[in-house]
Parts: sequence; structure tokens; C-alpha cells
Amino acid sequence: MKRSTGLALLALAWGLAAPLVGHGPSALAVGTGGGQMVLVRTERRLPITGDPIWELQLLLPDQPPRAYEALVGRVRRQDGDRDQLGSKAPLPRGRYAVTEITPVAPTDDAELGRFLWIGLQPEFPTARRGLGIHHDPSAGRGRSSGTDGCIGLIHGNDLLVLGDLLRRSGTTELLVRD
Repeated sequence: MKRSTGLALLALAWGLAAPLVGHGPSALAVGTGGGQMVLVRTERRLPITGDPIWELQLLLPDQPPRAYEALVGRVRRQDGDRDQLGSKAPLPRGRYAVTEITPVAPTDDAELGRFLWIGLQPEFPTARRGLGIHHDPSAGRGRSSGTDGCIGLIHGNDLLVLGDLLRRSGTTELLVRD
């Protein structure tokens, strides 16, 4: 089985295993429970584009920490105004609530990559809207590398694993430290 086919089947199975809730027919349940995600900047960079690599950590009670490589914002906007709408800078520091976990539809913007969208709502005043976690299909590929401010996981299969762990653990909090 081709890798992309296997991942697509995993995404489909993941979606069918969760009860449907939310605003649309494809919205998936987000529970409430223990655990927390933490986003931190690392010193590492992608070799060709120079994008800073961020680390999205998943901390679950009684389990070893997990970490996923991500790009956040555009390489030349890392020092931009993180509270300004449309700045393409990284997410502002602070706490966020996970609002939804939904499959990415074929008609969605290609920048969202494949598989899932994990919606985030800031729990503090900011002009930023429409933030989330998704796959970054442009990671390391020239000027389009990075995101418009979301957390873009570099590896698509990491997003499937993260989505499943969030759903099963009931984790609904993200802390952006840097």
C-alpha cells in the first residue's frame, strides 16, 4: 500500500471513530481532560530556507513527553507584531483553547496541507483570528515555506498522531511560551 494511501485510510478511520459534534458535518469531538500542549522555539533551522524549527510538545499525565517539529509563521516575519491580524508572524504568547479537530477537505486552502485542522482560540485579547494546527506542505520549499501564523507540522503523519492523542486524552490547552 502506498504511504499516502495508508495515511489517508488512517485519517478516515480516525474520523469515523470519533462522535460528530460542532458546527459542520465533519466536525469531530474534542473532549475535556488532562494534558497540555506547549509550543517553544528551538535553535534549529531548516537547511535550505532557514526557517526556524519550533517544537510542539504534548505533555500527558503518566506518559513520556512527545514532541513534533513545526514551522510557525514565515521566516522573515519571526520578529513581526504577533498580535497584528495578517502579520504572518508566529502566534502570540499565551494560552489557547483547542476548539475543534476536523478533517481537511479537498476544497480547503492547499496551505492547510492534508489530514486535519486543529482549531485554536486565544484566551487573551489579540487581533489574531483563524489560528490552528495543520500540516505544512510547503515546509522547506522556497518562499512559500512556513505558515501565515499557524502551527504547521512539518510531517503530516505527526498531525494524525497528535489529533488522535488530543481526542483520546481530552487535552484542550496550548501554551505558547516563545
